Amino acid sequence: MQPDTDSRFAAQLPRNLAGNIGYFLVNIIIGLLLVPYFISTLGVAAYGIIPLATSLNGYVGLLTQSLNTAVSRYLTVDLQRGNYATANKTFNTAFFGISGIILLMVPVVILISLFAPAIFNVPVGQEPGAIYLFLGVTSAFLIRSWSGNFTVSLFAYNRLDLLNLVNIVNVTVQVLLIVSFFSLFGPSLGLVGLAYLIGGVTASALAILLSRWINPHLRINIHDFDQSRLHDLTGMGWWVIVNQVGSVLFLSIDLILVNLIFGAATGGEYAIALQWVVLLRAVAATLSGVLTPIVLTYYAKDQIETLIRVSRSAVKMMGLSMALPIGLVCGFAPALLTVWVGSEFSNLALLMVVLTGHLAINLAVLPLFSINVAYNSVKIPGLLTFVMGIGNLGLAVILSLYTGLGYYGVAVAGAIVLTLKNALFTPWYATRILGVSAHTYTWAMLPGVVATIVIGGCGAVICFIFPVSSFSSLVSVGGLLTVIYLAIVWFVGLERFERNLFSSYLSIKRFMK
Repeated sequence: MQPDTDSRFAAQLPRNLAGNIGYFLVNIIIGLLLVPYFISTLGVAAYGIIPLATSLNGYVGLLTQSLNTAVSRYLTVDLQRGNYATANKTFNTAFFGISGIILLMVPVVILISLFAPAIFNVPVGQEPGAIYLFLGVTSAFLIRSWSGNFTVSLFAYNRLDLLNLVNIVNVTVQVLLIVSFFSLFGPSLGLVGLAYLIGGVTASALAILLSRWINPHLRINIHDFDQSRLHDLTGMGWWVIVNQVGSVLFLSIDLILVNLIFGAATGGEYAIALQWVVLLRAVAATLSGVLTPIVLTYYAKDQIETLIRVSRSAVKMMGLSMALPIGLVCGFAPALLTVWVGSEFSNLALLMVVLTGHLAINLAVLPLFSINVAYNSVKIPGLLTFVMGIGNLGLAVILSLYTGLGYYGVAVAGAIVLTLKNALFTPWYATRILGVSAHTYTWAMLPGVVATIVIGGCGAVICFIFPVSSFSSLVSVGGLLTVIYLAIVWFVGLERFERNLFSSYLSIKRFMK
């Protein structure tokens, strides 16, 4: 890798880390405050409709998300190699392609929104608000998908700090507007939809401005639309779509099934337990995104040995990083629920553990997906994810209806199927692409799994021995465990290369020493 690239990565690392921390804190605050606010103003049943509406975005955005994934690969390679003419063809082909897709999806979004009360279990009297909620949430998602073509260019230049800024603005505007609207006009699902829409428009406008600032050489020009480039993007994007279908059957089907099978009130309870899963996934996606542009750049520069080393360390550090919040959520689940939403919901602790515990494996492997994208090897993972997603749907229905597990069956099915995929196939396939030992990434996952079990066990023991029933006691005990854990990981759990990777003042060239 060229020295200027090394220095840019080193200089950008602290900004990216700061952006990640900021986004993490914002999500924590929102997770702690907004859910109980919704429960107190709307009620549990009506609150459950909000995450249900957002879960549909995975289905609505199958085409746009898959195309943006393909664009991230090609645009990063083009820009890092200095091929600005080709980069403009990639950018404009994707821009006009996504614009066309979104226009075609507008009537689909309208129909889904209009018939939402007929499809799902919606509390009596909330039907009109539910329509506007679905319309606002899905419209906001389409607008942000359209602007995703601009955020990809930020990703290509490793400006994840700016990507995090866009996301922070989005959620902050949403929350401020929800509280303001509820105070002025009273609680309403429709007002939540309006807040999502305005937040999406604001974030998209900011993304466009930042993209033009960072990438002035990228210009919207219909003449740069290239059918051959479209073939490249859709060729890769098709298999990404297949993978996305499977992914949404893993990640977005549970709330829908619980609502349809067990009703709105039960769906609301399930959504409460699921909130921390959503939060942890968002944080993990942000963390994994720090190294994804670096992996793609190493590929573009043909620095494969460095790519292997960085990706292996990324898996290990992702596992160790996420072990702390996952273990704390699992270990302190009863106390967390009591302090967060009230003691009447402490019975959801076991459900929270089932939904959260397996993330120790399933989040650790996130950095490996960038390898599939870099090498354009998305066909086999896509097919497998699709097949196992169908299997997850079937297993969830069987376990929930025919075993007496109730909605626990939905959670158990997802945990089993997703863990099988990511514990066995995902790390093995990455080693197959790179031509390294089959257990290269499997061994890198183990420290995070062990750490999660230890932290969760410590939390459970502490809760059993000492009463942890207030916010101050929960923060104090959790903070103490955090300090101890971070010290052990830093001085014992990480290799010198990995500690240097966290030290933003060191150049990447020194990581090799």
